[in-house]
Amino acid sequence: MQSDNRLFDDFAKFVNGAAGTIAGMAREGEAAARERAKTFLGGMDFVSRDEFEVVKAMAVAARDEADALRARLDALDGKVAPAAQPLDREPADSPGAGEGAL
Repeated sequence: MQSDNRLFDDFAKFVNGAAGTIAGMAREGEAAARERAKTFLGGMDFVSRDEFEVVKAMAVAARDEADALRARLDALDGKVAPAAQPLDREPADSPGAGEGAL
């Protein structure tokens, strides 16, 4: 009977050793796959989240500034438009008016 227990003990030790070895191989495989993925993705031109957020904030600021400048330009156009006279007409009191001068 003692020999049967010894056989099961040896078998249990073998299975535990195999499970530990397989778990170690799985960890190494995962680490290798993770490293390959990091190398592959690192070679691509991705931006970090921080860089993206900075560029996004700059774009919003530029858009706001452009809107402010557009509003200012529209206001200035509104002030200039009523005061402007057509360029093809000469005032009646100018010299040479009505004499056919070019």
